[in-house]
Amino acid sequence: MTPSFDISGRLALVTGSARGLGNVYARGLAAAGCDVVVHGRNPDAVAEQVDDIARTYRVKAHPCVVDVADRDRVAQAIGALIDEVGAPDILVNNAGVQRRAPFHEFPVEQWDEVIGTNLSGVFYVSRAVAPAMVERGSGKIINIGSVVTVLARQTLPPYTAAKGGIAMLTKEMAADLTRYNIQVNAISPGYFRTEMNTALINDPEFDAWVVQRTPARRWGEPEELLGTLVYLASPASDFVTGQNILVDGGMTSVL
Repeated sequence: MTPSFDISGRLALVTGSARGLGNVYARGLAAAGCDVVVHGRNPDAVAEQVDDIARTYRVKAHPCVVDVADRDRVAQAIGALIDEVGAPDILVNNAGVQRRAPFHEFPVEQWDEVIGTNLSGVFYVSRAVAPAMVERGSGKIINIGSVVTVLARQTLPPYTAAKGGIAMLTKEMAADLTRYNIQVNAISPGYFRTEMNTALINDPEFDAWVVQRTPARRWGEPEELLGTLVYLASPASDFVTGQNILVDGGMTSVL
């Protein structure tokens, strides 16, 4: 028997999808036949991607503009989205921010910003979407972690705390929601060749560290995340829940 990876005709909401890896996720799901909701905080960037995705992949694309760290506005925006286009079949919690400083110097307000977006935002958006999934009796929620979901790295106190929290929040969400045929899993990427990583890629010392530290001996290409994403969004993963899948070229498997 061949498992079903068909997700055509489903509605996917990808937070933080106006750019970066979130945009790759949204386009990958659209290429697989999903209608998509493009989310971001910049209305112009969201509108541009909605138009381009709809035109390129011949699917329906919808905008969602809201700061995921603002719980009241998230509830309003998701409620309006569900009223207009229906409840998402697939939710990808990707929106995130990054700030760097040593722990003993880290600004408190930046701690609040990173935790608010990268961890609390996952709760706010999922909490807004989950009741409709429960009522329908199906859904796929995919949270986006990182290699620092399982390993720490210097100068990333709130990012590491938030991504570590993603792993346990994913398990808790699975514990509560799987009985309603809602599978909740996480994808934790390693180091990928993205526009946001251009400075790191062009830094010979950092590039050499990534290549040496990764058994695959290279950076990942963004499209290499899509197989795991489609699998977790499809019926093929209906008995997989509460898991954190590391897509990192083996980085977290070795010392």
